[in-house]
Amino acid sequence: QVQLVESGGGLVQAGGSLRLSCAASGMLFSLYEMGWYRQPAGKQRELVLSISTGGATNSANSVKGRFTIARDNAKNTVYLQMNSLKLEDAAVYYCNARYIRREYWGQGTQVTVSS
Repeated sequence: QVQLVESGGGLVQAGGSLRLSCAASGMLFSLYEMGWYRQPAGKQRELVLSISTGGATNSANSVKGRFTIARDNAKNTVYLQMNSLKLEDAAVYYCNARYIRREYWGQGTQVTVSS
């Protein structure tokens, strides 16, 4: 049974930093493209950053230069480092795993940014 468990969300002031983690189990982690998505209140879910099995990343324009993604295949974990947070970064952040036709989602972690 595949599980993706996010952690690290919380309340942070604008300009601050947070690091989200997503621990995967029940899957061969190294085969999966991993991604972070977010869904602001009342809006659609959108891609933040993804990382391929080879380490190539794909980033939303809105987070370029501020957010980075990294994976540790030995720990079955993907990270999202968020710096210089803005009010508009507030959302529920979801971890995503994708391999061919298989796709899994975590339960989400809330990130709140205060002014």
